[in-house]
This record gives sequence, C-alpha cells and structure tokens, in this order.
Amino acid sequence: MIRSGRIQAVTFDVGGTLIDPWPSVGDVYAEVAKQHGLRETDPQVLNRRFAEAWRAKTNFDYSRRAWAEIVAQTFYGPSAVGEETAFFADLYDRFAEPDVVRIYDDVVPALDKLRARGLRLGVISNWDERLRPLLHALDLDRFFEVVVVSGELGQHKPAPPIFEHALQQLRLSGDAVLHVGDSVLEDVMGAEQSGLRAVRLDRNASSSTPEIIRSLADLPILE
Repeated sequence: MIRSGRIQAVTFDVGGTLIDPWPSVGDVYAEVAKQHGLRETDPQVLNRRFAEAWRAKTNFDYSRRAWAEIVAQTFYGPSAVGEETAFFADLYDRFAEPDVVRIYDDVVPALDKLRARGLRLGVISNWDERLRPLLHALDLDRFFEVVVVSGELGQHKPAPPIFEHALQQLRLSGDAVLHVGDSVLEDVMGAEQSGLRAVRLDRNASSSTPEIIRSLADLPILE
C-alpha cells in the first residue's frame, strides 16, 4: 500500500513488469530445439510444461545450473533432475537476445513521465548476468540510475538484502522508494518487509486500485 509522504525514486521488477518473452517461452524453446533436430515440439505443450516446472522449483538461484534443470524438466519431465539438454547452451544464449522479448507498451511512456517529474529510477530483479546487456540492447538501461541483479548479489527477492542493497545504492530510506512488480511474494511482500513502499502490477486485473494497478500508466504517483 502506498503511504503518505514524498516518493523520490521508483524501482521496478523486470520480467512480467517491463518485458516478457516473445512470442512465448515455448516458442523460443521450440525454435532452438528444432535447430538441434527435435522436430515434434509444440510451443503450447512446452509452455505448459515450463509453467509446471517453474511452479515446482525450490531454492532457485538463477544460475546456469538452475536454468538447465528447468529446461530439462520442460522437455523431459520432472524426473530430469540434474540433467542438461544438449542444446541448453544455445537456448541460454538465445534468451540474452533482444528479439525474444517484448517491452510492454506502457513501459517507455511511464518511465519518460516519471523521469520528467524528477524521480530517480532503478531496477531490482531476480535475474542473471544476461540482464544488463539485455536492458542495454533494448535501450531501457538509459532510464535507470541503479540496476540490482540478484544473480550478481547472491540474494534474491523477497530476501531483504537485495532491497537494502538498492536503498544503499540510491542513498535513500525505504519510505522514499516505491517498488513496482507483478509478484505478491517477491515484489510486494519483499519490498514492504524491507521498508519500501510497494504496488503490484497485475495486467489481467479488471481495474486499478491504489494497491493493484493494471498498467504502469495507472501508477498513483503519475496521477
């Protein structure tokens, strides 16, 4: 919930908030798999299996090993624990390329407006070493004064240290920072437990409220 008081900075989650895989995770998986001889790959089936593997993950640390396990389970099922597909390296590199993600339409206009109002902007993301180059390739890094990547820090949302590190980089108290993301646990609860203000982005919501917005255009700070 956004409390009273002056917000001086806004930080953002990345996946599901600023960008999203395009056309989908399953489409990209299928593309690379076919390049390696797996012809019978249905993107919709892969999307479903990926979602199942993602929901079942525990202690995910955003390392190559962790991603390799998710990919193996997506293609070969839950029993593929600890395995790596022969084409994992190519798939991992493919997701570092800007053409496999889309920037949501509301992102750049909202960032422009926030910056025009003198607000400092940052990123707090559960990601890996591919994020900074990807933000640069998408021309989004120009907006952000601070980019905190969990894989670099060794701390992942909702753990307080990742939010505390962002506050240290911004040299602000939590009450002066609004965090925006799509996860109740990682973004809203994680931020608020670390003293930041928070608002959840749910693009499927029927309408926006002070606590849940359906578009970045509906950020209360832009009203």
